[in-house]
Amino acid sequence: MNLRFKDGIEFLNYVKEEDLYSSLIKQISKDFELANVDLMVTKSINPKELTSLIQEKIYVLLLEKFDTYLSLMYIIDIPENDFKSLDSSDIVDISKKVSFLVLQREFKKVWYKKQYS
Repeated sequence: MNLRFKDGIEFLNYVKEEDLYSSLIKQISKDFELANVDLMVTKSINPKELTSLIQEKIYVLLLEKFDTYLSLMYIIDIPENDFKSLDSSDIVDISKKVSFLVLQREFKKVWYKKQYS
């Protein structure tokens, strides 16, 4: 599965088309909870709000709770090579790119569960 999208909103619209959006929200909530990161996600959250919420949370974690950020990335299981490919020194840009990586990785988990269960 090698999908290319320009941003998180476009990606989440694809997830909705695949009818996996609610499963994705559950997976994101679960992994953030495992990392003790409070992410107030409702079932009715739209893709734009979800993208913004994750980006804001990543931004805060990068600035204020870097150990928690690392723990979250470990729990979500973002590949190290993906971090190495981030090419920005702007924290806002980095948080946007990392939030997109989070969405993609969480979707892969949900997609594989659907395919193999």
